[in-house]
Amino acid sequence: QVQLVESGGGLVQAGGTLRLSCAASGRTLRNYAMGWFRQAPGKERGLVAAINWSGSSTYYGDSVEGRFTISRDNAKNTVYLQMNNLNPEDTAVYYCAAGVGPFYRRDGASFASWGQGTQVTVSS
Repeated sequence: QVQLVESGGGLVQAGGTLRLSCAASGRTLRNYAMGWFRQAPGKERGLVAAINWSGSSTYYGDSVEGRFTISRDNAKNTVYLQMNNLNPEDTAVYYCAAGVGPFYRRDGASFASWGQGTQVTVSS
């Protein structure tokens, strides 16, 4: 079905910025909601941000709202996560995910396809 490949992770100082990219292939991305999840050591995987099929609606988890921005370029089959003012609590493996339809659930329950993940490490 759809293949997702994340990139852009790395090591950054607290207060810095990173931009993650998710490149999709095998399916037209515009048909699906997209999301970014993260999983830190010892914690459950959680939804960071989501975006509907057209980009007209977005959702952010409480801990990242105001700092992170999700966007998409359907012509390029790519989704982005701009991360500003990073802090050590943002350290995690970040995963790109494709929804089962054009809209997302805010609990992150309706995502079917996953990328391999990219590590984000924020030092203090």
